[in-house]
Amino acid sequence: MKKAIIFDLDGTLLDTLEDLVLSTNAALSRYGYPERTLEEVRRFVGNGAERLMRQAVPGGEGDPHLGDCLQAFREDYQVRMNDHTRPYEGILKLLGKFSKEGVPMAIVSNKPDFAVRELSQRFFGDVIRVAIGESEGIRRKPWPDTVKTAAGKLGVELSDCIYAGDSEVDLKTAKNCGIPCVSVTWGFREREYLLSLGAEYMADSPKELYECYCLLCGNAGRLARADIPFRPRLRFVRERSGAKGAKDAP
Repeated sequence: MKKAIIFDLDGTLLDTLEDLVLSTNAALSRYGYPERTLEEVRRFVGNGAERLMRQAVPGGEGDPHLGDCLQAFREDYQVRMNDHTRPYEGILKLLGKFSKEGVPMAIVSNKPDFAVRELSQRFFGDVIRVAIGESEGIRRKPWPDTVKTAAGKLGVELSDCIYAGDSEVDLKTAKNCGIPCVSVTWGFREREYLLSLGAEYMADSPKELYECYCLLCGNAGRLARADIPFRPRLRFVRERSGAKGAKDAP
């Protein structure tokens, strides 16, 4: 059975980290705060702009300039978000293959909605027609709301979707939606960290993401009808991606 695939954006389809770092530091510098390193910002992203800046400012949630820094970040990022951002290697080929095969695709992100739509149109055009970001009136990930909205716009049932992302937020989102998540290892989180959180499907390349998608489409319906959890197939994916302990997988 052919299923829809819903992608996270930052760290999954696009490498946006450098532009996020530059906009974060531009906002911090405006208020005399020390800049953050690339690795620090890598850890901060995934939960939306407000959470990013809350972790970046010295005073955290109680910082008197948090709101100002957040607004400065948004203003700067709107200008520079295309400066260094690019698709990860192999992503355009992967999306082209899915499109040719008629696979419904969407993007769901905690990035501001305007940025998600602009970046999606710039890099993917009409290949991905549904792109949803953070906006008022809808709860962001890991709540299932935006994924449900994307499924509705694609015209598919939520149960007929597969999710792909690079972070703990994506794992929680998929769990809250009751759908499988393929965790990609080329993004903002380390493989071992994702495995420690219970990631069941790992992809080290877009090619492996396609293979995971095919695996899930071929077996998910049968396993669900037989009330067999996804976890027994962890061995297959871990062995393909070279993770330690694969032979001991249940």
